[in-house]
Amino acid sequence: MGERFLRATVSIRGVVCTPADTVLAVRRTTDGEWELPGGRLHASEDVLACLDRELTEETGLDVSIRRPVHAASWRNDADEGRFATFYYCTSPETEVSLSAEHDRSAWLPADGGLERLDPTHAAAIERARALHGRARSGALEEPASGSGESAGAQEHG
Repeated sequence: MGERFLRATVSIRGVVCTPADTVLAVRRTTDGEWELPGGRLHASEDVLACLDRELTEETGLDVSIRRPVHAASWRNDADEGRFATFYYCTSPETEVSLSAEHDRSAWLPADGGLERLDPTHAAAIERARALHGRARSGALEEPASGSGESAGAQEHG
């Protein structure tokens, strides 16, 4: 009794990994904070369709959506509820075409770059990198469904 349930904006984010073991981060134009690409789920929108739409809009990359790797809830600085699900994704492409929502992109190397991101996004990257390593070694089966300023970071913008 007396439980307070989270009322939250839901977002779906992609941890986009490349064959070179880099992960894409983008910087918001509104506040200069770095994040993983993705966005808010529309009412009645399919989750994978949302992620595909957001990744295309924000990066212009051809991305394969593999599987969920992390989910988290929190309250932002304005005390608004937030909930996000993060998906491991892959792309052979690295030429990013940013939307107006972001002013820079960076391909974070396997050995760093997480300090740019908040702990929730960093945790999602760590989990996706573990899956990516297993996928590259052939030890990870593909799921039945799905679609598609650290030293060494390649930054664009």
